[in-house]
Order: sequence, then C-alpha cells, then structure tokens
Amino acid sequence: MSNRSVLQVGPLKPSLAQTLQDDYAAYVLPDEPTEFLAEHGAEIRAAVTSGRTGVNAELMAALPNLGAVVNFGVGYDTTDVDAAAARGIGVSNTPDVLTDCVADTAVGLMLDTLRQFSASDRYVRAGRWTAEGNYPLTRQVSNTRVGIIGLGRIGSAIAKRLSAFGCTISYHNRHAKDDSPYTYVGSPVELAAGVDVLVVAAAGGAGTQKLVSSEVIDALGTRGYLINIARGSVVDEEALVAALVDGRLAGAGLDVFADEPNVPEALLSMDNVVVLPHVASGTVETRAAMEELTLRNLNSFLESGQLVTPVQVPVTASG
Repeated sequence: MSNRSVLQVGPLKPSLAQTLQDDYAAYVLPDEPTEFLAEHGAEIRAAVTSGRTGVNAELMAALPNLGAVVNFGVGYDTTDVDAAAARGIGVSNTPDVLTDCVADTAVGLMLDTLRQFSASDRYVRAGRWTAEGNYPLTRQVSNTRVGIIGLGRIGSAIAKRLSAFGCTISYHNRHAKDDSPYTYVGSPVELAAGVDVLVVAAAGGAGTQKLVSSEVIDALGTRGYLINIARGSVVDEEALVAALVDGRLAGAGLDVFADEPNVPEALLSMDNVVVLPHVASGTVETRAAMEELTLRNLNSFLESGQLVTPVQVPVTASG
C-alpha cells in the first residue's frame, strides 16, 4: 500500500498481525500512545482490533479520519458503538463463522458441569477412586428444561443441539421470534424460574450489563445450573459467586468472566463449577475463518468504503 492507513489496536492472532504488517504496513498502537497519535493519528482510516480490546471514544477522537473499526470476533462490546455511530464510523465483526464452535462449547460445558466429567477425571488422577470408591452421582443432561437468554445465531445453534438431547427449550429475547419452535418467556427471571439450566448467549454491551442479576440467579435456584459462553458482563459475577459459595445454585459452566483473565478465586476449588479460558471459538478452523473474514472486511473498506459484515450501531440489547 502506498500509505500507512491501518492501525492494529491490541493483540491479535499472530498470523493476522503478521499479515497486517506484511501486506498493509500497519501501525501498532503503542501502550503509551500520545506521541504516536499526535504524529500519525490523521493517517489512520481503519483500525483492526478484537473483542478483548476494542476502540473507545477517546481513541476515535484521536483518529479524525477513521472510517471503520474492523473487529476480529463476533463480540464488539469493547468498542464504543455509540461514539462510532455519532462519527459515522462503521464497525464490523465476524458472525456465523464461529457459531458452530461456540454452540459446541456451550453443550460441552453443560455436559461437563452437570455430569462433572472434569471433576471425575481429577478424582481418578488423585487416586481417590481406589481409596474412596465410586464418584458421587451427578445430574442427567438429556430431557432437562433449558432456558436460553439471547436466541440469535449462537443461541439458536445451541437450541438445535440440545433439542437432539430431548431437552425442552424456552428463551428470552428483546422480542419473541415468530418463526421459532421454542417457547418465548417475557423476562429473564421468569425464564430462570422455569428451567433446570440457564444458558447465556446474549450479546455484551451496556444494554445487557448484569442482565443475569441476583434475582435471576435466585430464580434459577438450588437445583439450577448457569452456562455462560457470551460475555462476563452479562452476568452479575459477584452475585453468581455468592450463590455458588452459599449453595443457592447447583453449579456453573463458564467460558467468560467479568475481568479476564482474572477468575474469582472461590470458583477454582469447586467441583460443581467448570471454568474455561474464553476458548469457545478457539479451534484452528474457526480462527482461520475469522481471520479471513476480518481481512475481507478490511480490504472491502479500503477499496470501496463498504464493510462486508457491518454491525448495526448503536446496539443496546441482546438478540
């Protein structure tokens, strides 16, 4: 490229970062950016980032010619979409390509949490099977009542998989889906009160902050399980930990947390809690597809000013 108009914001998949360097001569935003932005801010037309970093309003203001935030990942709640909309800045993400792997992870977490496979594995490795006898009985997964918060692409894929397990599916969204075969419930509290397992698949952002509140967790109850593959911000993490510590919730399977990579210490010793390091989309195939779509968005914007998979901003709720 004849000019350096691309900025990498935050760490990215190594091969993607290398392509940005090799093919676009991209700048990398330094940790102390003031001097860099003063010198180069006006050159930047596109910022490439991820859901773990994002582009805030302050950075947008320092990039007066920014036209697009190209996001590696489906979640973009770390980018200030309201500020982007106000400035006419497009935002893209990578939908669809990670739906299957994230849905697979949700089902895997549900199986592991209810059946305690990871805990059983630790039991055997610690020599406890021979010393203490059989592992305690666990909960059945098939034919359970499952509630899904956020019946978008990923939520629908989770529902399809769990239907094959004979599960009864209900859901909460901003609005009922006319073509959905599943039962719509008008509030998260009402949904939680009627299910055995609550799966969180809602988008992150201000509109869903702590949508799974202490009231929702209490409604799920002592025999209920929470599975979260969405964003840590969607769940009141303090309330969740307190409920698990007090025995007011049967268990939880969590791929995301409020302050990643920090996980509440209390969860680490609980056999009824499965914790994953935000790996729901972490397969070779999915990450390659995400990278390819990220670059298609970047190329399309630089060539035509249009994004391939733009998101609708501002976004204020799940779905």
